[in-house]
Amino acid sequence: MIRCISPIDGSVYAERPVLSAEDAHSAVARLQAAQKGWAARPLAERIALVLEGVANVGAMNDEIVPELAHQMGRPIRYGGEFGGFNERAQYMAEIAQGALADIEIEDSDRFRRVIKRVPHGVVLVVAPWNYPYMTAINTVAPALIAGNTVMLKHASQTPVVGERMAQAFHAAGIPEDVFANVCLDHQTTSALIAAKSFGFVNFTGSVGGGQAIEKAAAGTFTGVGLELGGKDPGYVCDDADLDAAADTLIDGAMYNSGQCCCGIERIYVAEQHFDAFVEKAVAIVEGYRLGNPLDPETTIGPMAHKRFADEVRAQTAEAIAAGAKAHIATFDTDDGGAYLTPQILTNVTHDMRVMRDESFGPVVCVMPVKDDAEAIALMNDSSFGLTASVWTKDTARAEAIADQIDTGTVFMNRADYLDPALCWTGCKDTGRGGGLSIIGYHNLTRPKSYHLKKA
Repeated sequence: MIRCISPIDGSVYAERPVLSAEDAHSAVARLQAAQKGWAARPLAERIALVLEGVANVGAMNDEIVPELAHQMGRPIRYGGEFGGFNERAQYMAEIAQGALADIEIEDSDRFRRVIKRVPHGVVLVVAPWNYPYMTAINTVAPALIAGNTVMLKHASQTPVVGERMAQAFHAAGIPEDVFANVCLDHQTTSALIAAKSFGFVNFTGSVGGGQAIEKAAAGTFTGVGLELGGKDPGYVCDDADLDAAADTLIDGAMYNSGQCCCGIERIYVAEQHFDAFVEKAVAIVEGYRLGNPLDPETTIGPMAHKRFADEVRAQTAEAIAAGAKAHIATFDTDDGGAYLTPQILTNVTHDMRVMRDESFGPVVCVMPVKDDAEAIALMNDSSFGLTASVWTKDTARAEAIADQIDTGTVFMNRADYLDPALCWTGCKDTGRGGGLSIIGYHNLTRPKSYHLKKA
């Protein structure tokens, strides 16, 4: 049995039985049997069915928004995830024909030579709880459009999300044996991967979880896409718009209670602007209202689970004991559990765990830097590499800095946004592979070459 403990009050919000090993293998077998028939349908038909399923999710939004608050704590005032969910699916539908098109080398009176893109078969999507709809659709939509069948295993914190997506997609006419939502424990998931059940596995989650996926897949030659931890930096250059930088970077650090894959966790500021930036950042955070996410006045809700908040408190306390300065007084609504005061730390160093380990919570560290070279060195001094945010009025300078940062995406004058036209990818301990964009389709299919000699 998996249980979702609501961060609102610690009650059991949902519990679901996990599939037995036998039932899990049977579910895979049904998806495998249905895959060739699904892939044989016209591309336009698959696209239309997926987009209808996406629209069905949108029609449920009034119910989905409070469900998300109950499951993972995001305030209802933010309206859920359908905007990004829909944007990503629509874009992947728009580029599908070109992304999946044959590459014709020759079609003469002697030879037809062509490279086609063919689906892997069954794709397993292991989705996280922090953005449970948007992260899932990144792979679910293009995998189905490309002709794969899909098994979705959602996080135990957000089991209702997988059920909603299955309900919406099945109502659109996508068969249950083409898109299946399942509840699996870790052991059964690993056993399915080790048994070569899937042509491709996409996982978004912790570094430890990604390592477990890789170990299960070892020797099977199963394709694996992993988006794991992050410790994303922002750099405020000497010519930056300080107000815009503070507004965006602090929002990128604190939105969703800091539980964002590409959330900002480290900020480096040109030393002449350091004090002014910190003053602006503190004023923003002091204006937040921490409380019940079902209250429309709440601007920052609880973390998804008390144990996540405990880790942030531990990192923060260790840093303060080592000399860091905390700028935010404890909020009255901080209960010592899932409800956690957002925090800004200065006087930090890279020797502190809060500057090295992923925090995944509402704490951000700010350091002064002398120049671009120091900022680049500090941004690269991390075992992670998902995104980085550079703030300057000079595009050429931003690109030159970006060329030297070891990361998956570099933003200029923005942060914490996933553009579906660009590959979503990371390096180092953040993982491997790439989702969305044309490259997402390439990762969800394999090339197949046809060398046909004519009579």
